[in-house]
Amino acid sequence: MKAVAYRRSLPITDAESLLDVTLPEPVAQGRDLLVRVEAVSVNPVDTKIRARVDPQGADKVLGWDAAGTVVAVGADVSLFKPGDQVYYAGALDRSGSNVELQLVDERIVGRKPSTLDFFQAAAMPLTTITAWELLFDRFGIARGNAAQSGTVLITGAAGGVGSMAVQLARRLTNLTVIGTASRPETQAWVRELGAHHVVDHRGDLKAQVLAVSPQGVDYVLSLTHTEQHYPVLVELLKPQGKLGLIDDPATPLDITLLKRRSLSLHWEFMFTRSLFQTEDMKAQHRLLNEVADLVDAGVLRSTLREHLGPIDATHLRRAHAQIESAGTIGKLVLGGFA
Repeated sequence: MKAVAYRRSLPITDAESLLDVTLPEPVAQGRDLLVRVEAVSVNPVDTKIRARVDPQGADKVLGWDAAGTVVAVGADVSLFKPGDQVYYAGALDRSGSNVELQLVDERIVGRKPSTLDFFQAAAMPLTTITAWELLFDRFGIARGNAAQSGTVLITGAAGGVGSMAVQLARRLTNLTVIGTASRPETQAWVRELGAHHVVDHRGDLKAQVLAVSPQGVDYVLSLTHTEQHYPVLVELLKPQGKLGLIDDPATPLDITLLKRRSLSLHWEFMFTRSLFQTEDMKAQHRLLNEVADLVDAGVLRSTLREHLGPIDATHLRRAHAQIESAGTIGKLVLGGFA
């Protein structure tokens, strides 16, 4: 079967940084689905793994976002059957989705929204799971219009996770949503997704946020450049507020800054459940199914912004380069094998 892999950690400008390869077809066993991949999207985790993990000449397949069709199931599968259309992010410790046929545990797979095509669906899983778990699992924010009021600040709101976090916070909670974006096109995108206010994180972030929320904010989703904004984010949080992180700060954060206001810090890593086979691993299956229902009801939308072409090394190198530029809006998707 066709696949795109890498064998050495190389700059994405190198023609051998990603390669078209042929791999054996896998066989579904246990709780695994064998999925024919129809479309994939690219995330920062793809570029980080490529840069940091050297497979020492082996074919390592990246990709942690896919939509496709189940073609076979393991003996213990109970949630899906061949022919079902699905979407998922997969597991970090298994082969990725840049391959024609992929094995994935049914407990982290959801039914594809029926109103979306494969390309639109492939844009959603990783970022949706990340934003959902941060808001509702880590922060414990209640859903529904009758839920608690308050204010959430989302930095990097035009990116993949930010684009879903804005929608989830605006559509499913009673929170006032402030998103940060620095360019006219990214600010317009964040407003389109539902943010009540948009501020420029390249300017005086504290002054801008306090201008729309004088008492500060209850929650902060720090999605990028945390070490750059950390002291200001701490100042903006109300006493007993919550700060959530998904990025990798280059230097250790001074957690003593959180003490005086009894602030809490929450890490979100959407691969935790699959990496550790947690007892609640199936929560991601339920989450993706619920999101599919919300999409089909018109509550949520795909964050697909650009279709880069078929799944091959050339187009994936272009996608990685765009991700590494740190200027991507929404999600980049590829579909079908050349």
